[in-house]
Amino acid sequence: MPALGDARPPTPTRTLLLPGWLNSDAMHWQSRWEVLHACERVQQADWQWPRRGDWMTRLDDVLLASTRPAVLVAHSLGCHLVASWAAHSQHTGRVCAALLVAPPDTERDDMPPNLFNWRPIARQRLPFESLVVSSTDDPYCGPDRSARMASDWGSRVVTLGSHGHINGASGLGDWPEGWALLQQMTQGMTHGLSPSQADPTHGGQLR
Repeated sequence: MPALGDARPPTPTRTLLLPGWLNSDAMHWQSRWEVLHACERVQQADWQWPRRGDWMTRLDDVLLASTRPAVLVAHSLGCHLVASWAAHSQHTGRVCAALLVAPPDTERDDMPPNLFNWRPIARQRLPFESLVVSSTDDPYCGPDRSARMASDWGSRVVTLGSHGHINGASGLGDWPEGWALLQQMTQGMTHGLSPSQADPTHGGQLR
């Protein structure tokens, strides 16, 4: 008969930051989270000319380097990294959830040639809980296109209002509202609830 109290506590997750094209600068909330909350930035070999396959392989390598489950925090092109990686990787079970902030529309005619190899957009449903955070005046993606991507990925949506590309230039500082959204997702996992059960922003807006 097993002894009472043998239940093991849940394995703590690690938070992986996935910056977009050109990486996140010192004013970016991702860089601030790296310092404030001990998040781990996934470094890429080439930030200037990002190759989709190379970035996907790098994410696989980082996930396989630890047995701890991961929560992905992506910004801009990092969101497309998550979608493309999830559509092809055999290691998606290592990810608990993803916060996808300001995904750009890489299929637009005015995208720089550096990003042409990120077409077409991967639109398969993500196999883990995900939340897309969008802005009403993102210069790289209209609200309708952002909503379409979120729907294809099976993601819930939170709309911020007028905050541009939700980057360093948006003046968000440490962006505590974004960190609160992430905590709502991970809190559900810690207490044995699905994140959708624990997240009061389901289908709502962050103001």
